[in-house]
Amino acid sequence: MPPLPGSGLAKGLAVTLRTMTKKTVTEQYPEAQPELPPRTRGVIGLFEENCTVCMLCARECPDWCIYIDSHKETVPAAAPGGRERSRNVLDRFAIDFSLCMYCGICIEVCPFDALFWSPEFEYAETDIHELTHERDKLREWMWTVPAPPALDPAAEDPKELVTARKAAEKLAAAEAKGEES
Repeated sequence: MPPLPGSGLAKGLAVTLRTMTKKTVTEQYPEAQPELPPRTRGVIGLFEENCTVCMLCARECPDWCIYIDSHKETVPAAAPGGRERSRNVLDRFAIDFSLCMYCGICIEVCPFDALFWSPEFEYAETDIHELTHERDKLREWMWTVPAPPALDPAAEDPKELVTARKAAEKLAAAEAKGEES
């Protein structure tokens, strides 16, 4: 049987009336901060001390929104007769959040744990050119990064830890044997 003319309109009005009679729940955002999930992706924080200027984050970024400048610095030899070493020194680290798609690839590929997700989300600007944040601002956001979750007590120990324990036990047993003789 074909639908009656105007039945779709009646269903739509019924939904509207049901919605109008329910109490609204509005968060008063600027006055009351929202409860964010623990792993919220807000912005990227930079822990500058861990950055070795390896450029992996900038190379792997699909949007090319990470800008890194550095220079090489010669470090004198640690011991007499040793050779001088050179190391990269970070001059500029900036992320253009107008280009960033918040994929997190830069954080995943960083081998030195220099980049982290911060739950900060209030970084709007009136001018799009001001959305390129330099390392000072990224460092400020680093202090809002939540601590990692606690390890599962029922989980197995990592292989490296088990191997290190066995080696330490063997060494302790050998030393104890040497003292007995």
